[in-house]
Amino acid sequence: MDNFRNPYRSRRYIANVNLMGTTQLHLRNPYTIACWSLAFPGFGHLLLNKYLRGFALVLWELFINQKIHLNLAMVHSFNGNFQAAKEVLEPKYMAMYIPVYLFAVWDSYRSTIDVNKQFIIARGENKPLSTFSISPLGLNYLDKRKPWISAAWAVTIPSLGQLYQHQILSAAFFLTATIVLMENSNLLLAIHYLILGDLEHSNAVLNAQWLMYLPSFYFYSIYESYTSAVENNKLFDREMRTYLVQHFQPAGRVFRVKERIE
Repeated sequence: MDNFRNPYRSRRYIANVNLMGTTQLHLRNPYTIACWSLAFPGFGHLLLNKYLRGFALVLWELFINQKIHLNLAMVHSFNGNFQAAKEVLEPKYMAMYIPVYLFAVWDSYRSTIDVNKQFIIARGENKPLSTFSISPLGLNYLDKRKPWISAAWAVTIPSLGQLYQHQILSAAFFLTATIVLMENSNLLLAIHYLILGDLEHSNAVLNAQWLMYLPSFYFYSIYESYTSAVENNKLFDREMRTYLVQHFQPAGRVFRVKERIE
């Protein structure tokens, strides 16, 4: 049950609160979004709350990267072993990688500009938005959350920051991805041997192809958790201000910030 369900009262809404999380429009820097798409295709679209397109691009990147062994070739290149880098690359799928990669960067940049325009129009219309959703499966509501706490949980394990934000779809996806990447990269096992002082065995068990995915997922989760909390708080303030003005401000009277009310 949502406390606002009429979809025809306004052309645009600035946000929607539902059981899966809070989806909202807000201003974003197109270059920042494009840079996240450069880091990992799909991340820019996820920041725009375009989940289906973002998840599809992330899964494609994982699939095609595994086919062409790009991460392993990058590791060899970083070590100056260019011959080994050329040998591990699979040319059969190379031509499929570049077009989708460039599309992800271009489309995230273009979409950011369009979403910013939609936000400006929706903000001008300033129509009521759903702030509370409840059903037999759970509930979600618009409230304030601390950005540093969200980021701190994301530092421990990617996806916990999203869970704190009640972003269920994003949290489930990143938790699953983290489990898969940890399992195949053997990172925790390598850390175990490193703590025991067995550096050689620690290096031997690492899978560089899978390990190279982790930094992008890890730092994206921290960034997204923090910025999502900041924008969620702005949305709460905007909705509360609109509600108080509409229901408690006398007609013809405008209250100023820090004005004394007698």
